[in-house]
Amino acid sequence: MRTAYKCRAYPAPEQAARLGRTFGCVRLVWNKTLSARRVAYHQRGEKTSSKATDAALTAWKRGQDLAFLSEVSSVPLQQTLHHQHTAFANFFAGRARHPRFKSRNGRQSAHYTRSAFRLRQGQLFLAEQTRPLPAAWSWPQVDPAALNPTTVIVSRESEGRFHVTFAVETAGRRHLVGVRAPRR
Repeated sequence: MRTAYKCRAYPAPEQAARLGRTFGCVRLVWNKTLSARRVAYHQRGEKTSSKATDAALTAWKRGQDLAFLSEVSSVPLQQTLHHQHTAFANFFAGRARHPRFKSRNGRQSAHYTRSAFRLRQGQLFLAEQTRPLPAAWSWPQVDPAALNPTTVIVSRESEGRFHVTFAVETAGRRHLVGVRAPRR
């Protein structure tokens, strides 16, 4: 089972700018892949495989128009492809609606797996970042230095507030623990 711990994050201006670039690249990859999937399905009746979307991402990074995709961590981009593949599997199985295009005005997020972050002494270091991401550790019953998260999700609400969610494997029931930090 998984437990998720959510807290507020307070990135420095340069960290917020880099996260903003990452969110933009994640949104671009989602929307571009969704568009390509729609064209393949409606024009040729083909379902797009994970292998095809991975190959397309690699080609986009090598091209001149989208070379900036190489400037951010590749893990959130690959996770986006994985999430979209799962969304389509759920859609075709009748468990969900058709995936939609992402807007720049809504909630933005980037998913980092273990290969793209470090948690050292309670401080979170993301790939492509040199400084730890400041976060308000608000739950006294959990020692952040003892966490062993499998995934870290960094998100920005439409109002501009940043959050970090730590997904941790546990033996008990699945639940989300979230404590809001006081506003600065």
